[in-house]
Amino acid sequence: TKYMATYHRRPTDVLVAVKGAPEVVLDACTMVSTRSGSRVLTDLDRREWQDRAAALGAQGLRTLAVAGKTVADMSDGPYGGLTLLGIAGLEDPPRRGVRLAIERCRNAGIRVVIVTGDHAATARHIAYELGMVTADAAPGSFIDARTRLKSKAELDIDLMRATVISRATPEQKFDLIARYQQLGHVVAMTGDGVNDAPALRKADIGVAMGLRGTAVAKEAAHMILQDDEFGTIVEAVSQGRAIYANIRKFVVYLLSCNISEIMIVSVATIAGAPLPLLPLQILFLNLVTDVFPALALGVGQGSDQLMNEKPRPAREPILTRDHWAGILLYGAVMSVCVLAAMAIAVQGLGFNYEQAVTVSFTTLAMGQLWHVFNMRATDSRLLRNEIVSNPWVWAALVVCLLLVLAAVSLPGLQQLLSLTAPSASGWLLIVTMSSVPLLLGPLKLFK
Repeated sequence: TKYMATYHRRPTDVLVAVKGAPEVVLDACTMVSTRSGSRVLTDLDRREWQDRAAALGAQGLRTLAVAGKTVADMSDGPYGGLTLLGIAGLEDPPRRGVRLAIERCRNAGIRVVIVTGDHAATARHIAYELGMVTADAAPGSFIDARTRLKSKAELDIDLMRATVISRATPEQKFDLIARYQQLGHVVAMTGDGVNDAPALRKADIGVAMGLRGTAVAKEAAHMILQDDEFGTIVEAVSQGRAIYANIRKFVVYLLSCNISEIMIVSVATIAGAPLPLLPLQILFLNLVTDVFPALALGVGQGSDQLMNEKPRPAREPILTRDHWAGILLYGAVMSVCVLAAMAIAVQGLGFNYEQAVTVSFTTLAMGQLWHVFNMRATDSRLLRNEIVSNPWVWAALVVCLLLVLAAVSLPGLQQLLSLTAPSASGWLLIVTMSSVPLLLGPLKLFK
């Protein structure tokens, strides 16, 4: 209703105190209090008081009209025959950092809309302060819910132009969310009051205030802000994007490495050539060189450009066609390098079968380790990116290199895996062929 009343017993009568939105309270008033006493509230008076409320709102103040009357007992209704006492302007400035957070949202392709029950002038002033609109903003940027959103049929207006929607009721907030969703948008909403609960539940992501939010709002929300800071929502988006990107890198890395092993064995078998990899060697690769770098990718901080990219489609799978094409290409290149290394070892260097298998095994192991650097963002620099700056990646590479060296150097592991220590020419061939996949660099797979 946008106003409320309280009853206060006195010795001979009852005082009714009313507060609420100026336009609503003014409609319920028939008198106005002045320095010389109360008098009839004329239409001219109403317009003057509405102008005063608008002037306060233009200063960014939240306006609240105060009125009252005296009744005989509490059975009399509160919202009629009121005497207007005045309008209060309450200062509620935007918190520090909100403007920057909204700018990050804009860069990330996230559209922020103010939907509030406050006066239109107040909401407009706040939007100016936050940099959401400029002084020459188009009229379509501002919507007064009292005149533009009264019926559900009027929700078909072009909401994509609106930045500020003022004087919205809880029901209208609910309908607005439904309309945005019908237009294909993923909607997040913040709220703290009991009346916000339906809209919080309706939103794809309902965000309740943890400090000043009501219990009802928290129960209805999907996420609760412990510090009530808008910037925390933006930081959560950044972290969410980093986690999702890490999952993609993790999966692409593992699948491309495993596809290469399948291709190597399959091509050699079809060609009737000796197997470049033996079963225990494949198991060793899967347990060692695949696991540690993949886990390191999963805990990366993500690219510093993540919040400058547009949101991905909500229904987009983790691996798109481009990712599958990249997996096959990476796998094919590593397979060709390993098979070529074995062929050179046998035909060019005269290695025996055990030495040649050692070359193919070590080439694939080291090629998979270097392949982790291909998981960086497409537009990142070679030596300055989220992979190079990830200390867990370097730790994983050191551990894996030591295990690979142990496999070809320690007698016990050599015998178990059917390997032998490579010669100087063998190491030169291994390092050269294992580095070839790095020439591909990052395909256009990761942001």
